[in-house]
Amino acid sequence: MRTSAAATSVALVALVACSPAAPSPASAAGGSGSASAARPPDFELPRLDGGSERLSTHFGKDVVLLDFWATFCKPCLRAMPDLDALYRARKERGFVVLGVSIDGPGSSADVQAEVSRLGVSFPILLDQESRAVALYNPRASAPYSVLIGRDGRVLAQREGYTTGSHDALERDVDAALR
Repeated sequence: MRTSAAATSVALVALVACSPAAPSPASAAGGSGSASAARPPDFELPRLDGGSERLSTHFGKDVVLLDFWATFCKPCLRAMPDLDALYRARKERGFVVLGVSIDGPGSSADVQAEVSRLGVSFPILLDQESRAVALYNPRASAPYSVLIGRDGRVLAQREGYTTGSHDALERDVDAALR
C-alpha cells in the first residue's frame, strides 16, 4: 500500500506527540497554521519562580513562543534544551519563550525538578487549571507550540516534536523577528 508524504508525516507526528489526540494535517505537515486576523486572548498564569506572567505584556515588543509541555512527555523534554538554546540566542532581539506546564495541580515540585535537570532558562508558567490550554491548545496536546508576533497575532502553531521541527521553528522565529 502506498502512502503519501503527508500521511507519513501525520503518522510520524502522532507517534511522538504525548496526547491522545491526533495532529491536524496542517500542523503535522510541519507547516504553520493560518495566521489569525485578531489578537489572541490574554491570560495570566503563575510563574514557577514566583510572581505571575501576563501574555499581553509582550504585545508590541516581543515575539512570543508558547510551549505547552508536561513532565510525563518525553518529546516535550527532548525539545526543551533546543527551545532554551533558541531563546538564549534570540532573547536580546525580543524573543520570549513561555513554557506552559500542563501538569496537574500539585505538580510544582516535579516541574521544578525537570526544569532544573534540563537547565532551562526561559520562564515556566503553571497552567494547573488549564486556562491557557483552553484558549490556545484545546486538545491539550503536548508538545504544542504557538508563535505570536509582536503585534499579538498568532503566526504559527505546531503539534508534536521531531528533529525537523526545530529547524522549521527557527525559520519561523527568525522571520517574525525581522
